Amino acid sequence: MPSVLCFAGLGGSVGEEPCQGWMLSRCCLWLTEHFHLQSESLIKPLMQTISHQHYRVRVDVIQATGAVIQFGNGKSVDDVLSHLAQRLFDEIPKVRHALTAVVGEWLLHLKDRYSYFHKLIPLLLGSFADEIPENTKLAQTYWEEIGLQWEKENEEDLKDKMDFSVSPAHYPKGVTRPGLGCRELVSRNLSKILPGLCHDITDWVESTRIKASQLLYTLLLHAEDHITQHMELLLRTLYQACLDEETEVVKNCVKAAELIGTFVSPKVSVKLITSAFEKTPKASCIMVLTAVIRGSPKEILQPHLTHLGNTLSQAEVCERSEEVFYVEQLLYCVQALIEVCQEDCKEISLQLMKILVTIMAIPSSQHLKEKVEATMSSLAEAQGLDSFLCLYKQHIFQLLEGVSVSCDSWTCYSPEILQLEVIATHSGPVIGGALNNLMLILKTCLQPNKDPQMRLKLFTVLSQLLQRANETVNSQGLFPSYLETVIKDILAPNLLWHAGRTAAAIRTTAVSCLWALIHCEMLSPEEVLKVKDGLMPQIIAALDEDSKIARLMACRIIGVVLKVCGRQFDEDKFKNTYTEVLKRLDDASCDVRLAAAHTLTNWFQCLKDSDMKSSMESHIEFLYQELLIHLDDPDQNTQNAVLEVLKEGSVLYPELLVKEIGGVVHKHRTPAYCNQLLHHIQSARGPAL
Repeated sequence: MPSVLCFAGLGGSVGEEPCQGWMLSRCCLWLTEHFHLQSESLIKPLMQTISHQHYRVRVDVIQATGAVIQFGNGKSVDDVLSHLAQRLFDEIPKVRHALTAVVGEWLLHLKDRYSYFHKLIPLLLGSFADEIPENTKLAQTYWEEIGLQWEKENEEDLKDKMDFSVSPAHYPKGVTRPGLGCRELVSRNLSKILPGLCHDITDWVESTRIKASQLLYTLLLHAEDHITQHMELLLRTLYQACLDEETEVVKNCVKAAELIGTFVSPKVSVKLITSAFEKTPKASCIMVLTAVIRGSPKEILQPHLTHLGNTLSQAEVCERSEEVFYVEQLLYCVQALIEVCQEDCKEISLQLMKILVTIMAIPSSQHLKEKVEATMSSLAEAQGLDSFLCLYKQHIFQLLEGVSVSCDSWTCYSPEILQLEVIATHSGPVIGGALNNLMLILKTCLQPNKDPQMRLKLFTVLSQLLQRANETVNSQGLFPSYLETVIKDILAPNLLWHAGRTAAAIRTTAVSCLWALIHCEMLSPEEVLKVKDGLMPQIIAALDEDSKIARLMACRIIGVVLKVCGRQFDEDKFKNTYTEVLKRLDDASCDVRLAAAHTLTNWFQCLKDSDMKSSMESHIEFLYQELLIHLDDPDQNTQNAVLEVLKEGSVLYPELLVKEIGGVVHKHRTPAYCNQLLHHIQSARGPAL
């Protein structure tokens, strides 16, 4: 019997030397009648040698195997398939080239090739993604010839399709459509190929998963609308494969999913994918949906927009997870809808805004803020709007109503709080036109009996808004009509003392909100006069808070109240005010000491030309004495501030102040400030003093 290696010349038509191809052909023709009886005995030694360390031996073995089976017993194909499949991963291009040639020849000339199409087609199409262009070209050439040959052999069966078949109106850009014979071969064998291929896509070997994912794309490109009958298996596989750690697998599977969008009706694909959301929405499900959307024609997807928008905007989907990967896929899905559907997105604009607001509100997605804003801008542009603020203007009431549905039962863990923050702060001046909805939420949630942590979060939001009131809540000039609600129903109840750090933080934030109202002149003198009686006890109590911010804000607020309506204070209020503020001159914070000094200046100003001046003489004397002590403070800034206070207060009882100065000047480390004060008094009252 001839040696195995005598068959190594098979494939002269694909580049081997003519003498080898000719010799092989002559040998095979000569041996045809008897060779098939002995060919099976060669399979085992060939397969034992097919993984030889020398690539030339592997090439010869592959070619010899091709000849042995083609001119021997074709049933041996099953015995060699697994070994040949391994050569698809061979690191030597010539080995892969030999494999492609052998499989191509079998598909063209093997007597029983119809029985093995479903086994051989994956081997040939697997070379379509070969990294060597020559190998890819060889596989494509063989495949085209195989398809044409199959068309001729089945011309009667394909006559209607050949005469009346119409190319798809929507086809992947830059891709050449395979011939009819090639498409039919894949479509008719897909049900046999797909189960094994889907298993390989989830194999534990990385190279197998990559090759299988590449082949999946090629098969779906050929199968076109025949994909529909295999959707359940395909989607299950894609959901799992899109979570693969190997990016190449994910990339290929996403491309395959885009083909589903191209060839399968959304009635089927969208329904199946969104039904998976009803169980447990996964990032991979959203990733597949995104790819399907990107591959779908705009006009075919349009009737399903409302269903898609409603599904994605459900809390069970868009609030399902704070995992970064999940949130990113949700954002990419919205982007795909906008890119594909453009102006048609107007009908689901509200749902898309809900999703984008939810994404922006998730703490783990802060790095996506710019992308979310860009997506909002794209949505606005698709609708012919100037900016995303116009979207807020369209939907602000629905957005606020959406988050407020459960506001009476919010806790600090409720995602609606973060969503409200985004809506209120990100909408800029638009929120100024929806104050009724906003105030209803704040009034409901900022009651003392509600969750303290939740109230603290909401007060922080309110504080942010009030710090830029004219650009936010008062952009329409409507906020003054809600001042009574803010002060009496929101701020005042939360200024009352309660034990605990969170309660202290709430009081601090509430005081800061009140200061913001006063500082931005939202509270007119008339408004200050109305609320002073109800708020002053709590503000004075805030002077003793542990929080430096609370003490500082309280000093500033009292200072403004004294300046605006101090002359309306009765004697008891005057006494209580100065005694509490005076304590802050001993504060550990320099800022608080300076604010307290400024407040005492306003206190003295209130007594000028006041009827209470005479009745307050003893208190003024006490205040002179205390201030002179602080005039010798180690901090120079505090000394200067106290000096200004005494200068202001000196006009009330200058002689009394001069007497007090004389009693303490010798105790001061430096008489400079006392001398400056005396000089000021003398200048104001004349030399006769």
